Amino acid sequence: MDRAQEVALLEELLGLKENSLFFLDYAVQFSHVDRYVTETRFDREMASVFRAVPLIAAHASELPERGSYLTRQIGDLPVLLTRGKDGRANAFVNVCRHRGARLVAEGKGCKHAFSCPYHAWTWNSSGDLRGVPHEKQGFPDLERSAYALKRLPATERLGLIWVVAGPLAEPEFDAFLKPVERDFGWLGVTGLGIAACDLTVLGANWKLLLEGGLEAYHFKVTHKETIGSHFLDNISSYQVLGPHIRSVLPRSRVTLPETGDGESWSIRDHANVLYTVFPLNQFLVMQDHVAWISLNPLAPDRTEAMIVTLAPQETIAEDRMDHWRRNHKITSVTLSEDFEVNEAVQAGLASGANEFLTFGRYEGALHRFNDEVEKRL
Repeated sequence: MDRAQEVALLEELLGLKENSLFFLDYAVQFSHVDRYVTETRFDREMASVFRAVPLIAAHASELPERGSYLTRQIGDLPVLLTRGKDGRANAFVNVCRHRGARLVAEGKGCKHAFSCPYHAWTWNSSGDLRGVPHEKQGFPDLERSAYALKRLPATERLGLIWVVAGPLAEPEFDAFLKPVERDFGWLGVTGLGIAACDLTVLGANWKLLLEGGLEAYHFKVTHKETIGSHFLDNISSYQVLGPHIRSVLPRSRVTLPETGDGESWSIRDHANVLYTVFPLNQFLVMQDHVAWISLNPLAPDRTEAMIVTLAPQETIAEDRMDHWRRNHKITSVTLSEDFEVNEAVQAGLASGANEFLTFGRYEGALHRFNDEVEKRL
């Protein structure tokens, strides 16, 4: 995003404010309740979305050096991330190829060899089988290459590690990431690190949790006791970036540069910018940091949410941690308001009172997001 685009986005929103208008979609849309509650629908999403498209498995800083490793659960798939001796980020199914045990226990660390806790077959950080106890007698004709760890398609781009949770998938990483490449370069994700992180399991469908961030219609109501007063009432815009969405939420005192060429001016001082990276991640860009919300769907009505504060690497030091902890708490409190509402929505959907959810013309981004899900099923 260049400076001219930053200015254009806020000019658009200020024009709406000054003329008492809203950023409206062309029509009211409807989303069937079955999308949020049924096992068959969830199974289709697991196969056609979560196992087929690139997902963000980690921030690159989570594998800081050769030999670093990290375990993650992506849906129902256990994943082992490693950084090999060649510096490459790898992703494997975290399962022993001998008898199917979980190879690496939950956690992270730094080592180049992973030994199964069942029979001690051992692999290196590039997934190659390197050790088999009593191999000569017990497995005299073993082709070690056939027992390499099951590799997942993965790439390290834009400061993030992207993984497709399907060993046979053939993802088009370039086409998927190109629409946000320029914006993430502007954002400087590669220079950020994790200042704080929380993990929670919520009783709501993953789509409900993402939809809450795609409209400002609820802001003055749900967040009236916290941050609602800092933002304009129901004023926001969105732009589709391939399968992803960029939303802009201007603050109450939003202004444009009055003089000069605006080189010292930044949209981050006047608005929050939200990137919804399809299908499971949102990056909320604030003045000096980024809140990253990463979802992991567990069931139609159950989702694991990771809330991360990303800050410039050079500021993540003990003398600045009080600042980042305060900001992380504000984010967590605000998101908890959204989460509580959407857990109640999930319970309401189970009641059978509604056949459809209704997306008003203020909520066009929700319709675009659901369109993207539907076309992949």
